[in-house]
Amino acid sequence: MAEPLLATRRGDSSSAGHDADPAKTVVTTPGEPITTTASFMRGHGTFVEDETVVSAVAGVVERINKLITVKALKARYSGEIGDVVVGRITEVAQKRWKVDVNSRQDAVLMLSAINLPGGIQRRKSESDELRMRTFFTEGDLVVAEIQSHYSDGAIALHTRSLKYGKLRNGTLVKIPPALVQRSRSHFHALPCGVDVILGVNGYIWVSKHVDMETIEANPEEIYSSKNDRISPDERQMIARVANCIVALTRHFVHIHETSILYAYEASLQHPIKDLVTSDISSDIALEVRDKLQV
Repeated sequence: MAEPLLATRRGDSSSAGHDADPAKTVVTTPGEPITTTASFMRGHGTFVEDETVVSAVAGVVERINKLITVKALKARYSGEIGDVVVGRITEVAQKRWKVDVNSRQDAVLMLSAINLPGGIQRRKSESDELRMRTFFTEGDLVVAEIQSHYSDGAIALHTRSLKYGKLRNGTLVKIPPALVQRSRSHFHALPCGVDVILGVNGYIWVSKHVDMETIEANPEEIYSSKNDRISPDERQMIARVANCIVALTRHFVHIHETSILYAYEASLQHPIKDLVTSDISSDIALEVRDKLQV
């Protein structure tokens, strides 16, 4: 698993010199020196010039042990087995759904790779195929896990768990996939009463909190398309967390549970609608960076 790198401001001369520490660099530009330390190995998105590891693309520096790589900010999501992704159903086909997961081509969710209402475990029949649009239909948002890759590079998904499935009661935030940090869990219940699902593909779902016990008690509702009642206070909390994520993204800060919590705390003194303005978002991002570096 990639070790997170601490954030610094773009253009900060202390992080752009030939003696820059790769553990303190996040966003680089093509040709920017990353490190001169001989113990590091260069990976994708880098090259060596005069014994210096240099960035070949504009992107985020990541370090896995002694391997230095740069993930391009504008690159399409490629997908790794086990990744949690958020996607949108684009087509209902024969025994499968096609899902937009911000990749080069739509992912595939097979009818055999989902849970039936009520948690029934059995072979899918022709009657299930006729009812496919009662499970997922075009435009539905889903959270799933990457199961495998097809020979043509397409991604195969599955939702064989109650924590996966149709998404409701929230809003979608799209960010560059390179800014989402992989972790043990991508499902987070924030203290403010908001749930956040960090899709590794750059699609983030922010919604009102729902207890897993409630889902287990009503498994037939996992395919419901009707939102629950959301109070005005819950709507404000959802909007504040979503705008905090947008503010961090604009200043190239890694998105994970801790950075979102720090941004939320820093945002409480500002109106929700002002969080995405350039001055306030910059102040929030700088405060989050300072706390992450402590």
